[in-house]
Amino acid sequence: MRAEVEEAVAVASVAPAKPVTLKDQVWREVLSWFWVIVAFLFIEGTLVQARVIPSGSMERTVLIGDHLIVSRIGYDAGVPFTDWHVPLWREPKRQQIIVFRAPLPGTPDFIKRVIGLPGDTLEVKRGVVYINGQALDEPYRQDPPNPHETRPAVHIPTGEYFMMGDNRENSYDSRYWGFVPRANIIGTPLVIYMSIDAPEEVWEPGHVAQRFATYLNAVIHPGEVRWKRLFHMF
Repeated sequence: MRAEVEEAVAVASVAPAKPVTLKDQVWREVLSWFWVIVAFLFIEGTLVQARVIPSGSMERTVLIGDHLIVSRIGYDAGVPFTDWHVPLWREPKRQQIIVFRAPLPGTPDFIKRVIGLPGDTLEVKRGVVYINGQALDEPYRQDPPNPHETRPAVHIPTGEYFMMGDNRENSYDSRYWGFVPRANIIGTPLVIYMSIDAPEEVWEPGHVAQRFATYLNAVIHPGEVRWKRLFHMF
């Protein structure tokens, strides 16, 4: 009898659960999406970015339609979708592939290879690049050196880099618009996570509908995917 009384008292002392209102549900949803956005901005701004290659300036190393994961770790940190960023401690090495903000107004980010470092003297003789008087071995080039290309020696200033594409005859690079400041460097590619054989204009900025149609077509026709390039590490 005593146990029954104690149980009744215990039940009576427990307050009824507060019902979850629509306002509570909305607030929880907003809060969860807030943290998702914060995590995305942190990852995009400091760790890695996803990029797609829109041009053939780096063929055969990187092809049009290659989708890359680019590491920003140690190179650059910033707030996505803004111009605010700060360069970090890592310095690019010679012949490393780098993604950078083009030192040209109104142009998208570029991907090229670091050819000249700060303090170097660089010149081109009959298509061969010379660094401080020594010919540079470039096994990654798309075509052999062009014997008709000769460019006078230039000294690369402190904090600047000389970038060139592997497809040297189809690359708009430092030979035409000059040096790349260290502050413009974003990061270096890590891996190809997808590669789709599609025309160049599909991957240019603003072609959202064409890009969506290309992805859909790749699902329907898997042969459009360059499967052998997937998970290629740099």
